[in-house]
Amino acid sequence: QVQLVESGGGLVQAGDSLRLSCVASGRIFCISAMSWFRQVPGNGREFIATVTSSNTYYVADSVKGRFSIAKDNAATVHLQMNSLKREDTAVYYCKAATQTNYLCDEAVDYWGQGIQVTVSS
Repeated sequence: QVQLVESGGGLVQAGDSLRLSCVASGRIFCISAMSWFRQVPGNGREFIATVTSSNTYYVADSVKGRFSIAKDNAATVHLQMNSLKREDTAVYYCKAATQTNYLCDEAVDYWGQGIQVTVSS
């Protein structure tokens, strides 16, 4: 099994910055990408950013210019959030796209439990 643990969330004021971190541990095989999503009650999960194993970075247009994704290694990623707005309030989730075995022939996604980010005006 693979565990993802997010950290760094909390309550901030509009205009502030936060840095979320996600660490994957356990039986990890061939991580192909680590991503961040967010969700507000009543809505689906929204893609925010991803970094692939080949160090390709994607950031959603909705947060581009304010958010960025970085990684320390294949199993540790960060989401830097600047100029936060009230509408960034959500539960943020980390996702690892990996494989079920060392042959790396069966893809599987793992999710963290999510971390709350609340932005007050």
